[in-house]
Amino acid sequence: MMAGMFITLLFLLGLSVCSATITVKIPQKSYKIARGDNVTIPCGFTPQPDTSTMTIMWTATPNNPGDPVLSILTYFYPSKSIRVFKNYKGRAGLTVDITKGQADLQLYGLTNTDTRVYECTVQSVDDDGDSPSDTTNLIVLVAPSIPKCTVQGKTEYFQDITFNCSSEEGTPTPTYKWQIYDVNNMARPNPPKATDLNGVLSLYNISKDASGYYVCTSSNEIRSAKCNLTVAVMPPSMNMASTSVMIGAAAGVLLLFVIFIIICCYCRRRKDKNEEYAMGAPEGEEFTDHDPDEKDKPVDYKEERTVKSADRQDPPDDRSERSYDRRSDYNDRRDRRDNYDDRRDRYDDRNDDRRDQNDDRRDRYDDRRDRYDDRRDRYDDRRDRYDDRRDRYDDRRDQYDDRRDRYDDRSDRYNDRHDRYDDRRDRNDDRYNSDNYSEPYDSRSRPPSLPPNKPKDPKN
Repeated sequence: MMAGMFITLLFLLGLSVCSATITVKIPQKSYKIARGDNVTIPCGFTPQPDTSTMTIMWTATPNNPGDPVLSILTYFYPSKSIRVFKNYKGRAGLTVDITKGQADLQLYGLTNTDTRVYECTVQSVDDDGDSPSDTTNLIVLVAPSIPKCTVQGKTEYFQDITFNCSSEEGTPTPTYKWQIYDVNNMARPNPPKATDLNGVLSLYNISKDASGYYVCTSSNEIRSAKCNLTVAVMPPSMNMASTSVMIGAAAGVLLLFVIFIIICCYCRRRKDKNEEYAMGAPEGEEFTDHDPDEKDKPVDYKEERTVKSADRQDPPDDRSERSYDRRSDYNDRRDRRDNYDDRRDRYDDRNDDRRDQNDDRRDRYDDRRDRYDDRRDRYDDRRDRYDDRRDRYDDRRDQYDDRRDRYDDRSDRYNDRHDRYDDRRDRNDDRYNSDNYSEPYDSRSRPPSLPPNKPKDPKN
């Protein structure tokens, strides 16, 4: 019996000691919140003192080890005053209830620098030792930014290409995944020899089947972002840049060859003419300016003496060279005239073409101007119809206002009559309730009154 009482006494003593000790508890060891959001870190303590003096402090670890802790705010009880320190002015708050043992810290607009360890400390004047506290780790998560997708290598048959995908920011570090869609926008798996590692997709010995849409997804614990590329694999001969260069080179070579042939033909023709005129008269014959048919004709002696004197003055070779020079000049002038005629014809053709083109453009301009005039006329018609409808609407609204005014007038007259009726009824009620009518009226309590002009009873 004594042993049982002793055990009960020890239990009650331990219970009282435990009830006098304050314990602080934060439910979770870490909290993960997105950047820019708000967070509430709960802090509970037991027991709930009613009248004791108490101080609640929230602090955070510093940026550099060895520096003083960062004080966030302090709550004083029973004065119920809160002191928010300078670095957290306007960004920190406290939800406190001493009776319930609650002291929750509130942080607004989280940034990357808010990632640190936070401590809740409850200090009472009755505590002689260290003040009870608890800590938690706040991790500010950053959503991945829109990734940048690039491709390296030539998108041609039998080539190797590499796709790169990366986000500039994201906490924790984003993970990347490539998804391929064919030209019909149907998802398909990566080729057997393809590798996808840390946002780098490598394709080897590609073919036409590699054409399609490539979508990269960058994601972490809170959000995800995407970028995409469109790839068209072509044969090497279908490369537009190289094809255009080859066509231009072939056209240039062909043009140079044609010009060379023309120049050669022209030089050969000039050479033949020069040789023909350089040969002069045939052997055994004398060169003259006359035709062969005129050799046997009789010659006048005067002309013969003139010719002989001319022959004495100029040797036959000089006359031949002068005749050749004159004929060459004549042929050159005739060629230049032909060239001029050709250029003039081409110029006329170009002028005709330009004139036709100007006429066509003028006709198209006139057509567009006519269509514009038609649209403007239709617009004016619609605007006129709109103005008519608006006028009719204004008329109906004016009529409605008139009817409403007449209704208001009738209502006012009715209210006046009603007021006059109420006044008459009030006056009648006043007369009825006056002293003259304090007793109820009963015609049976008095004899009936006779009119003064009633005839007398014949019996009397």
